[in-house]
Amino acid sequence: MFYTILAVFVLLLGGLLVYSAVKTLARSRWFLGWLRGMFGLALMGGAGALAMVAYDIISYKQLPKEQPVATLSFRQMGKQNYLATLVHSNGKEVEFDLRGDQWQLDARVIKWQGFVASMGVKPGYRLDRISGRYFMLEDERSVERTVYDLSDSQWRLDTWQWLRRYPQVMPLADANYSSATFVPMADNALFEVSLSSAGLLARPLNGPARDALAIWDD
Repeated sequence: MFYTILAVFVLLLGGLLVYSAVKTLARSRWFLGWLRGMFGLALMGGAGALAMVAYDIISYKQLPKEQPVATLSFRQMGKQNYLATLVHSNGKEVEFDLRGDQWQLDARVIKWQGFVASMGVKPGYRLDRISGRYFMLEDERSVERTVYDLSDSQWRLDTWQWLRRYPQVMPLADANYSSATFVPMADNALFEVSLSSAGLLARPLNGPARDALAIWDD
């Protein structure tokens, strides 16, 4: 809810810029009109940027406590080749062709500091990417690797990257990566991925998943 409210606030701010831009552009007179026109266009550009920021922010979900964020199941298609099915917490299902012996899921996390955190605002997260990895270093260097971006769009302004690059601009927000440790892939294995303040955690949900973890732990 917090990230939805924040996105609405940013959109309202953008709407105010659009109103100011239209009001400025509606006035006439030569040089002053040209200056007002340039200023109005700059306001329109700022409004567009704020709209993209709002669209990016609203994709984050609040994390009140440890909770499941996805399930992953695997079907072996060949040697070191698996069809992975990722089911998001909202029920959205996506399939990936993963190569290797192990898988890893990464998430972007925004944690709040200072008075924002004291108000009870919880961290926000968004699943970022899924990748496969080979156990043997030689395979990792020479055989095809697979990494998939889980973002909804490629064109929007990336608020998370902006916060990481310029932490001094927004000192109350801390943008970090959270990754599940590499987990073995196995035919018919099913895993649940949970996220807490400590990071991502993968848990086996069936026999093939538990057996795969037991073999790799040995």
